[in-house]
Amino acid sequence: MRSTLKAGILALAFLTVPFVAQAGPLEGAAIGAGSGLLIAGPPGAVVGGVIGAVVGGPDIARPQRGHTCRYNREGHRTCGWR
Repeated sequence: MRSTLKAGILALAFLTVPFVAQAGPLEGAAIGAGSGLLIAGPPGAVVGGVIGAVVGGPDIARPQRGHTCRYNREGHRTCGWR
């Protein structure tokens, strides 16, 4: 029973991973703290919350500005900075 509950919680934690890239710092901290709590207990919650707040900041999923890519007539991709 306990192992089934732990496996379910762990699977739920892994399902939230794709949403971290689009979350703001508050959501990133919450997801990181929850994941850290499941894996390493209270110290993991603190570390996961800090890492989640830093990594889950705004504009993390957007491409860098000034970097453009295009395809030429032969279908080759060329990228450059503007």
